[in-house]
Amino acid sequence: MSKDKVSRYEKSEESPGFLLWQVTNLWQRGIRKVLEPLGLTHAQFVLLTVTHWLEIHGEETTQIRIADQAKTDPMTTSQVLRTLEGKKLVKRTAHDTDTRAKIVLTTSEGQKILKQAIQNVEDFDEEFFTALGTNRKSFLSSLGILSQQ
Repeated sequence: MSKDKVSRYEKSEESPGFLLWQVTNLWQRGIRKVLEPLGLTHAQFVLLTVTHWLEIHGEETTQIRIADQAKTDPMTTSQVLRTLEGKKLVKRTAHDTDTRAKIVLTTSEGQKILKQAIQNVEDFDEEFFTALGTNRKSFLSSLGILSQQ
């Protein structure tokens, strides 16, 4: 790369990172719009969903397990779960055998809001990703590969 050339790409549309950033921003803007009426942030929605998913699949719902499943920072996960607890959407209790761990369970109110939130998000996703047409399966496969890094 020469001194004058800043990027290996001639056009910004050739940069996968830049395109991903743009698409992510557009998608997150839409997600915020459908979650706002329910009083949830995107992070709260994701962690509430992961908690409930682990619950219904019989997996342990410790904060660290939730963070691992969501691929979120444990400290951020703890803060968001504390906020969800304040909203009475989850209940955090001491773990039976690990004094350092907290078990997190969704409340009936949390499940009620989550049901509507999931419907809103899935409806938005259908609309947003319709533009992919027949490329949708390939796109999902590619995202799956990238999420395993």
